[in-house]
Amino acid sequence: MEIHEKQGNYLQPYRSEKKVVAGILGLLLGTFGIHKFYLGYTKAGIIQLVLGLVTCGIVGIIGFIEGIIYLTKSDEEFDRTYIHNQKEWF
Repeated sequence: MEIHEKQGNYLQPYRSEKKVVAGILGLLLGTFGIHKFYLGYTKAGIIQLVLGLVTCGIVGIIGFIEGIIYLTKSDEEFDRTYIHNQKEWF
């Protein structure tokens, strides 16, 4: 069963075009918070970037975990959580 989102006068299927890219960026460049900037979370991106530089990349595990979370969520759940509700962390 496909869940739809109402947009205008017709139903549009949930599709998150940012999910895969944000997940891959989190896995590969999580230390620098690039996935946060890509999703539009500038403040969280700056925090993660600074912490990544201060801890010499140790905080990159957060980005790696977030990348896995992004990729394992359904498109609908990703849209609801990170696009509509603007949840910045985990």
